[in-house]
Amino acid sequence: MIIELSSTATSRDADTLAASLTARYGRVHPVLLGANWLLVLPGAGGAAAAEVAGLPGVDRVVPTAGPFHLAERALRPAGSVVSVSGVDIGGPGFTVVAGPCAVETEEQLARSASAVASAGAALLRGGAYKPRTSPYAFQGLGEEGLRLLARQRERGGLGVVTEATQPAEVQLVAEYADMVQIGTRNMQNFALLKEVGRCGRPVLLKRGMAATVEEWLCAAEYVLSEGNPDVVLCERGIRAYGQETRFTLDLSIIPVVKKLTHLPVIVDPSHSTGSPFLVAPMTVAAAAAGADGVIVDVHADPASARCDGAQAILPQDFERLMEELAPVVEAGGRRLTRAHRGLQPLVA
Repeated sequence: MIIELSSTATSRDADTLAASLTARYGRVHPVLLGANWLLVLPGAGGAAAAEVAGLPGVDRVVPTAGPFHLAERALRPAGSVVSVSGVDIGGPGFTVVAGPCAVETEEQLARSASAVASAGAALLRGGAYKPRTSPYAFQGLGEEGLRLLARQRERGGLGVVTEATQPAEVQLVAEYADMVQIGTRNMQNFALLKEVGRCGRPVLLKRGMAATVEEWLCAAEYVLSEGNPDVVLCERGIRAYGQETRFTLDLSIIPVVKKLTHLPVIVDPSHSTGSPFLVAPMTVAAAAAGADGVIVDVHADPASARCDGAQAILPQDFERLMEELAPVVEAGGRRLTRAHRGLQPLVA
């Protein structure tokens, strides 16, 4: 159960009510989610709702089943929209995030950023910190990569989405990025999830490669419970049996997750399939299935890429994809989200 307090409630009001309810209903979790104080009562049943609804300062009571509560659709039945530097993810738009898997050089990033911006991408992706399967693989440029991303935002106006891989990196990444990504390998790194919940930036949470939907949404709950309302889920494929694709892109999960949660859901057709020729059809299929967007790997010279070049598509193929995608999005009663140009850099 969730208790939403009135808009005038203070932290003292929330703490006082939480203390009075703890003895009766077990542990109560006060959360300042956006501008509203919420009290999460994991163990309270339907009978408690009527009693609690009449208490002073209570605006409404939302019955929830758990084990995730703040992520449940019941809290925001119309769905949530997450704004990233003026670009909305969720709602009537379909948002395309694109760029190289990893930042390698200024020239490489500039070529990809220019290409995706001119083709109509709304946000720029690029990894400065890269968690890799092998310790000998390219691990990213670190802070220098973040600087290069910020420079591209200043020049081209696309907001930046980039990954943090450990709690100690989060504040630095948040200084440069417009959205902090949590990768599949870190979906259940709970210390990291708590830290991004406090970082003041929207969060892109990728599904773990072997995670159930419940585990995925509970991971989102960690971020929400720290007071960050701006979480976007990303389906990026689960473990496959065969070798025809890198992972199995579970498009059937999109309507399931959108029924369960108010959080926006996007799809990663690049990391899931591992094949450039599958990116376009899976992007179109994701739009048809009701996804709120996609995140796509684009590299001007995939053969020379230091990270996941085998799955990246060329700029001209991305341009063609955007042309093919538009009528599918429009047929579903939506529109392609456009970038908010003229952004100022977060870091000089």
